[in-house]
Amino acid sequence: MSAPSAATIPAGAPAARRPDAFAVRFARNRGAVAGALLLLLVALVAASADWLYPVNPLRIVGAPEIWPFESWRYPLGTDSMGRDIAALIAHGARATLLIGLVAAATATLIGVTVGAAAAWAGGWIDEGLMRLTELFQIIPNVVFVLTVVSVLGPRIENITLAVGVVSWPPIARLTRAEFLSFKEREFVQACRAVGMNPWRIAAAEVLPNALPPVIVMSSLVVAGAILYESVVSFLGLGDPNIASWGRLVGEGRSLIRSSWYICAVPGVAIMLTVLSLNLVGDGLNDALNPKLQKR
Repeated sequence: MSAPSAATIPAGAPAARRPDAFAVRFARNRGAVAGALLLLLVALVAASADWLYPVNPLRIVGAPEIWPFESWRYPLGTDSMGRDIAALIAHGARATLLIGLVAAATATLIGVTVGAAAAWAGGWIDEGLMRLTELFQIIPNVVFVLTVVSVLGPRIENITLAVGVVSWPPIARLTRAEFLSFKEREFVQACRAVGMNPWRIAAAEVLPNALPPVIVMSSLVVAGAILYESVVSFLGLGDPNIASWGRLVGEGRSLIRSSWYICAVPGVAIMLTVLSLNLVGDGLNDALNPKLQKR
């Protein structure tokens, strides 16, 4: 007798839904569609940064504090040092998305591993891993990130690692809850009855069904990672060799009364990117959550 496949999963399980049905449900959420289009625009700007602005964005190219639309060469103006803000925004989009995606991937990998192992093994392993998760949850995230960056150095790799490490506990708890809900389902019992390895059941049968809510959570982690990076750069601990939206906001705060646009332009970029990610996450929740299919 062969091992049960995805076809044996109950109809309410997330893995049993069709991709076209997911697209239809996602498209019904107008906010999610708007967020996806806005996020696509940010990604296109990031991908074309080298083509639009081939010169190093940190290079001084004009007079300082040229206001937006005052010169056609600098549509978003220049900062207090004479750097092109449009170039900083374009190149900063690449760093922002890269940090957000890699940090979210790191947090998801750690969180899914810890949560799945805790729920599936149970006993003292579950207890120990959950206490470890709670330990990370009570540590102030911003303080932890700033401490790690201060110790390891203000490099983009260290910032990404620190943000990923502080972002995994919610994913771990969600994964654990999902695994516990599927642990005693009929298709899992059928897999055990035919002699499948328990960890193979967890990886091949339970994990695909537990992932949809984790994907929604991961999209929100990307938004959180962008905010963490902006805070680190705003406080002057960001990588000095790359363009950063948070760093531009931090450098412009001393001129907030005379040249407020230096803070406003990257601030709006951060706001719109985080908003688009939250809208996409809301749309993913509507499309992947079976309880919301008839909403």
